[in-house]
Amino acid sequence: MVQVKSRLEAALIRRDELNRESGKERQLDRMPELGRETDIEMERETERELDMEPKSTDDNWGETTTAVTGTSEHSISQEDIVRISKDMEDSVGLDCKRYLGLTVAAVLGLLVFLTPIAFLILPQVLWRDKLEPCGTACEGLFISVAFKLLILLLGTWALFFRPPRAGMPRVFVFRVLLMVLIFLFVVSYWLFYGVRILETKDSNYQGIVQYAVSLVDALLFIHYLAIVLLEMRQLQPVFSIKATRSTDGESHFYSLGHLSIQRAALVILENYYKDFSVHNPALLTASKSRAAKHMAGLKVYNVDGPENNAPGQSRAMITAAARRRDNSHNDLYYEEADHDRRVKKRKSRLVVAVEEAFTHIKRMQDEEQKKAPGEVMDPREAAQAIFPSMARALQKYLRTTRQHQYHTMESIQQHLAFCITNNMTPKAFLESYLNPGPTLQYSQDRWFARQWTLVSEKAVTNGLNDGVVFVLKCTDFSLVVTVKKIPFIKLSEEFIDPKSHKFVLRLQSETSV
Repeated sequence: MVQVKSRLEAALIRRDELNRESGKERQLDRMPELGRETDIEMERETERELDMEPKSTDDNWGETTTAVTGTSEHSISQEDIVRISKDMEDSVGLDCKRYLGLTVAAVLGLLVFLTPIAFLILPQVLWRDKLEPCGTACEGLFISVAFKLLILLLGTWALFFRPPRAGMPRVFVFRVLLMVLIFLFVVSYWLFYGVRILETKDSNYQGIVQYAVSLVDALLFIHYLAIVLLEMRQLQPVFSIKATRSTDGESHFYSLGHLSIQRAALVILENYYKDFSVHNPALLTASKSRAAKHMAGLKVYNVDGPENNAPGQSRAMITAAARRRDNSHNDLYYEEADHDRRVKKRKSRLVVAVEEAFTHIKRMQDEEQKKAPGEVMDPREAAQAIFPSMARALQKYLRTTRQHQYHTMESIQQHLAFCITNNMTPKAFLESYLNPGPTLQYSQDRWFARQWTLVSEKAVTNGLNDGVVFVLKCTDFSLVVTVKKIPFIKLSEEFIDPKSHKFVLRLQSETSV
């Protein structure tokens, strides 16, 4: 009797599922013919879904765009003060590390540039009367030293004294090696100068000047070596790197040369902000909740009491839950179809609203102003005047596509004023909202000074190799980077004789030729 009851319950559940599936298919078939009542119910349901999401204080700008307050733009809250203080405390260690390296480089640079000058001045100060006159030869060497030092100064400024792009977890090996080489080189010259010239008080001033010239020439060769190691070595592409975002799987490929792991990570992060689309956790949350809802099991109520739970009933529950999971793709299909329809509908409303708003704005020309005088406004005032007519449609579209947390009323008005200033079309204005762009397109508080962590099994100062994998982590997601070596390409040549380009026309009665 219990097995018959369980089979009957499973059959009833299966019948309800088939009825619901057939009803959704009929609803999808007549979706283009739905009337205004269905659209209103659909919008109400969307509003209820969006109202359940966490909102910021600036999410309701679509309904409050007709009032302009007089609050100062330079006001700051207590939360902002706390956040700024915390950021300053966190950045103390990084700044100290950065300024320490800059200080060492500056001291070493001063030592390098003052050493040749000291070689020339010390004999003139200490034993001027014992020096032999060298005349025109020394004057020509003085000019050579002056211009070589000027060239070395400009080259050093262009190569080394550049603002740092990021803070590295480890030192740059080649830069440290060059600094050590320069230090040892200058110390060696000073030792030889002290033993052979200062102690003996050499009177051959022309030889001392040539000694200083040789030092400057050697420093120029070291500068050329620095250019080769720091700039030219990485220009030839050797590795193909794939960067994949862990949350949504978006991937991009880059070609790099011989770089260390930490410098390759820096190149990837620099390209991330301009190549990858903005990370939207709202879309990921919606997909997770939808998957959890579809994979949930059935609730079964036992009217006979918990003590009458038979093995047959348990098997019926498992079977019904499995069938429900098997049919979850149909619910997902219908939900996505409804969502796409809502997005298209609100997109069309937004396009029409923006085009109607832009028709009221026209760049003032002297001749037209004389013919049809009207109210003269600057771009900011014009943007504030036409923004309320499109605000509600824009807000509904952004909330439907889960982009409302990236656009505030102030940023939209600034973009609108920019488009009006440069005489851009409504389509150009909507491009930033219809097609989500890279991270750099949005405000700096979403990407500026973001803390990244490099996770690698190998030392980050090691060079790239085939098969190396490392991870770049931040607060919300991570970038998984895989390295592949570009294969060796072998080209062969085949000669084609120009006389071989001869053809024969074969005529057939069945064809038209």
